[in-house]
Amino acid sequence: MPGRIVIIGGGQAGVQLADTLRREGHEGEIALIAADPDWPYQRPPLSKAYLTGDFAAERLPLRPPAFYETARIDLRRGTAAVSIDRAAKTIALSKGDALAYDALVLATGAKVIIPPIPGAGLPGVFVLRTLADADAIKARMADASRVVVIGGGFIGLETAASARKMRQEVTVVEALDRLMKRAVSAPVSAFFHSLHTRHGVDIRYDARVSRIQPDGEDLSIVLSVGGSITADLVILGAGVTPETALAETAGLECADGVITDTYCRTSDAAIYAIGDCARWPDPRTGRMLRLESIQTAADQARTLAKTLTGTPTGYDAVPWFWSDQYEVKLQMAGLSEGHDRAVTRGDPDADGFSIFYFRDGRLIAADSINAPADHMAARKILGAQPPELTPEQAADPAFDLRAAF
Repeated sequence: MPGRIVIIGGGQAGVQLADTLRREGHEGEIALIAADPDWPYQRPPLSKAYLTGDFAAERLPLRPPAFYETARIDLRRGTAAVSIDRAAKTIALSKGDALAYDALVLATGAKVIIPPIPGAGLPGVFVLRTLADADAIKARMADASRVVVIGGGFIGLETAASARKMRQEVTVVEALDRLMKRAVSAPVSAFFHSLHTRHGVDIRYDARVSRIQPDGEDLSIVLSVGGSITADLVILGAGVTPETALAETAGLECADGVITDTYCRTSDAAIYAIGDCARWPDPRTGRMLRLESIQTAADQARTLAKTLTGTPTGYDAVPWFWSDQYEVKLQMAGLSEGHDRAVTRGDPDADGFSIFYFRDGRLIAADSINAPADHMAARKILGAQPPELTPEQAADPAFDLRAAF
């Protein structure tokens, strides 16, 4: 069992790991290096209830400040890891000191993609990743009336919904031909297109932004397909990419994330990676996965804590995600990529239904919209090996999904 465990990253993965290590009986030192100066906080509310003012700042911290002292966790806020010396087993910190480790965990998360758009650095153009970002957007939105969101993924659409709740005029500019295309099927995209347009959002598909330029006190967003949109506020929602610079500089194997095995071990036996920055082999499909998911981050942290405290445990949890937009909750279980059949359970026009995805007759994923019971059942069914549910059963609303697990 390692003595001093150093965790780089103060997000969900890092904090959960530090907490679970103590719960699993680790008595050695734990250092948590967090570049963000704020107490480690939840990110999901930033694009939703926090942005609209319905979620108080006091509720954001992942743990109360007193937790870190009580749990004997050396939390270093506002401190970045600069480099890793694998031979000496030390990390250099931004404040000039160095810290030795017996086991090092990279929980560095992901960073926002800033598209190479001329004018992306102008005042009034924002990204949304940190609490400081959310606060800056809230302050600007107080005097704004027209918002352009560049990107129709989860963060972009959640932000668009929040802006509409705040009575902003909202336009979403999406480079692809449907919303959330990289994550959901066409029927789910169509549902959310209808949802947002019903709430007054103007969605522009197959459109890229050529440049952003000042237009008096406003901003002009010039589109590649011609024309422009005038706005007071622009939010870049082009997605994120794994934060792997530290790992790459240290010579660890990386490819769209820090490569690990099922035990979260990197190519260096003393270094582990979890959360948004990690890429690991999925025991169900055999392919390498990297998921930007709060639940994946927390589950990997809990799993790794067992390994680091003497019970080697591989990560094999069913991935699941959620997104809140207006009054709608989308819950996703499993990964629908590569499905060869999809069946609908419930009525899409009633704003409460699910789509179950199958490959070779076996359930691989389910997307549920305002159907939490379907979602919970799907997670349990997917956890079985093999999942025991037929497409005909899934499509039959009279069939009790609990009979399949």
